[in-house]
Amino acid sequence: MSTDSATDEAAQAAFHKSTVEHWTLYAIGVTVTLLRTYARVRAVGFRHLQAEDLLVWVGIVFYTAQTALAYSVGHVAHGLANNGLTDAQRAALSPDDPEYRAAVIGSKIQVAGWTTYSVLMWSLKLSMLAFYLRLTDGLGQRYRNPIYVGFALVVGTFLVSAITIFAACRPFHKYWQINPDPGNACQAAISKPIIWASFASNVSTDIYLILIPIPMLWKSRLKLMKKIAATVVFGAGLFVLVCAILKSVFVLVDPVDGAQLAGEWGNREAFVAVVTTNLPMVFHLFRSWLSRLFGTAFGSSQKTYKFPSGFHTIGGGAGESSSRNRRVPPTVHPISANMTFSESEERIVDDVKMNNLEAFGAPGTGRDHPPGGIVVSNQIEITHENRNSHLGGRDQPRGGNW
Repeated sequence: MSTDSATDEAAQAAFHKSTVEHWTLYAIGVTVTLLRTYARVRAVGFRHLQAEDLLVWVGIVFYTAQTALAYSVGHVAHGLANNGLTDAQRAALSPDDPEYRAAVIGSKIQVAGWTTYSVLMWSLKLSMLAFYLRLTDGLGQRYRNPIYVGFALVVGTFLVSAITIFAACRPFHKYWQINPDPGNACQAAISKPIIWASFASNVSTDIYLILIPIPMLWKSRLKLMKKIAATVVFGAGLFVLVCAILKSVFVLVDPVDGAQLAGEWGNREAFVAVVTTNLPMVFHLFRSWLSRLFGTAFGSSQKTYKFPSGFHTIGGGAGESSSRNRRVPPTVHPISANMTFSESEERIVDDVKMNNLEAFGAPGTGRDHPPGGIVVSNQIEITHENRNSHLGGRDQPRGGNW
C-alpha cells in the first residue's frame, strides 16, 4: 500500500511539474507573438498586416488547444490511454472501471493532440513562407520560385500527416479501444505510422525553410557579424528540428514509458516553433529598444538610397525611418513611404547588394546605379530639409512614420 501511495505521489509531482512547464512556455509564446504583432502594427498599421501576421495567430489558437490538451492528459485522463497495457491488464478493466474511462478519454486526447499539433506546426510554417514572400517582393522569380515550392511542400506534407492520423486506424473508433489490444497503429500515443509521417514531414519542411534564406544571406555583402546574427535568427528552426527528433526517438526506443517524454518534448517543440517564427520581427523590435537605451552601440548608420518601391525590410515591411529630421511626402503606395533604412535591415538576397547602392544626392557621381546593382523602374526622391534654414530656428515640425 505504501508503495502504491509513493507511486501516486511521484506521479502527481510529475504532473504538477509538467503543468507548470507547459503553461509557462505557453505564456512566453503568446507574449512573443504579441510583441511581434506590436512590431508589425507599429511599422505598417492594422490595415497593412499580411497573411503571415494572421497565420501566426491561427497557430496560437491551436497552440492554446494543444496546451489545454496536454494539461488534460495528466489532470483528466490521469496519464492513461490505450497504450502501455498488457493483455492481462486490458482484460481486468471493465467499462465501468474509472481507469477504463480515463484510458478512453486519454486515447481520444491523444488523437486530438496529434491533430492540433499538425495544424499548429504547419500554420507556423506557412507564416514563415509568407514572410519570405514579403521579404522578396519586387524581386525576380528565381528568388520567389523556391518559396512557391515551399508552399507546395508544406501543404503536401500537412495532407500526408492529416491523412495518416485519420486513416492509419480503421475503423476510427479503435483509437480508443481498450480490450482487446487494437494494435500499434490504433494507439495514437505511440502509433508508428503517425510518428514516422510526422517526423518525415517535419524534417523535410524544417530543413527546406532554413535553406531558403541562409544561402542568399551569405552571398550578400553584409558585414560578417550581421551575416552571423541573421543566420542565428533564420537558423533558429534547427531547435525545432532537434525537438522533433528527440520526441520521435523517445517513442520508438521505449514504447511503454517513452510516450510521456515524447509528449513533453512535443510541447517544447511547439513552443520553440512559435518563438522562432516570430523571432525575425521581435529581434528587430528588441534592437530598436536597445538602441534607444544604449545609443549607437545597438544602432546603425542611416543611409538614403534609390531602390524599388516594393522594398521590404525584415522587421517592418517598408524600412521604418527613425530619423526625426526628415519629412517624406505622402504616397499612394502604402509600402514606399519610408525610404530610409538601417544597414541591419537590408534585404538579404543574392544580387541586391544594398551596401553598394549609390547614396542619393551624392555630388558628382553621374550614375543612376552602381555596377552590378539593380535597375530601378520606380524611384522616389527624398528631400532633406535643414531646419535652421527652412524653419528659421523654430521648433521642428513632427514627421510621421508613413
